[in-house]
Amino acid sequence: MTAMTEREAATAMTKRQPGPSLRGWFQDWLPRLVLAPSFLLVLVFVYGFNLWTLFLSFTSSKAFPTTNLIGFTNYLRLWNWTFETDPPSNWYTALVNMGLFGGLYIFFCLFLGLLLAILLDQKIRGEGILRPIYLYPLALSFIVTGTAWKLFLDPRIGLENALHDWGWTSFHFDWVVDPKMMIYCVAIAGIWQSSGFVMAMFLAGLRGVDGEILKAAQIDGASTYQTYRRIVIPMIRPVFFSALIVLAHMAIKSYDLVLSVTGKNPGGAAELPSTFMYSYTFTRNQMAIGSASAVIMLMTIAAIMVPYIYSETREQNR
Repeated sequence: MTAMTEREAATAMTKRQPGPSLRGWFQDWLPRLVLAPSFLLVLVFVYGFNLWTLFLSFTSSKAFPTTNLIGFTNYLRLWNWTFETDPPSNWYTALVNMGLFGGLYIFFCLFLGLLLAILLDQKIRGEGILRPIYLYPLALSFIVTGTAWKLFLDPRIGLENALHDWGWTSFHFDWVVDPKMMIYCVAIAGIWQSSGFVMAMFLAGLRGVDGEILKAAQIDGASTYQTYRRIVIPMIRPVFFSALIVLAHMAIKSYDLVLSVTGKNPGGAAELPSTFMYSYTFTRNQMAIGSASAVIMLMTIAAIMVPYIYSETREQNR
């Protein structure tokens, strides 16, 4: 009798429970409906166009895209591994400049960013004023930054002319008009703009270090230099990797900074893979060659990001 009563009670409770209401269904699906247009746009205009660029790199497209597949000819021509046609003469120049610009840009942004972050981490007076000053260049576009540095470094109206007016006539700094030194001017402008951003990343990492660890190091007699070198900096290693990924991505895709600093990159003196891709695609009517260089740029970014994502995922799984 008791068993029957419990069974009947359970059946009655099940019948009383309401089914999924329209309001509950709407609450479950509302986030998906809101994100669906953005997801679709990203799917089409990012991944879809990436696949389209990859397809064009295997075709004989010139001024307009075609579906005439020619295999890896464009890649072989790009790297001068085929002698059927003349190779693009400035592709290797773009790679050398990319090595110079990328190396200087990433190294000095990390170095200056870490140095500024350590100085601000000392709770110095006026920190609230210095932080916005360091971050201000990040609010400017690369075009504004490049134009400002072009005017500043122009020997006719910039730094050299000002020092000559003050009597220092032996001073000469004409890198911005010297084809061999233009790429260094691009690096200077990029470092000036991005160092503050890296400083903010490092400062956030430094402020996240447990203060008890620092006090223990001081009690053990460790100097400030030893504390940062052996304890603090190794603890913020993820910040280093994050900053490295962001800076490498910005260096590889730099385009407007080059043109604004050098003035339309005369003679390809400061050629980078991004400017090479644009010039061959839109001005030289070599869409397939430009697409092949774009695919190589994408693979370079992927080669940097995939190991980082894998290591982060592996750490989280552990």
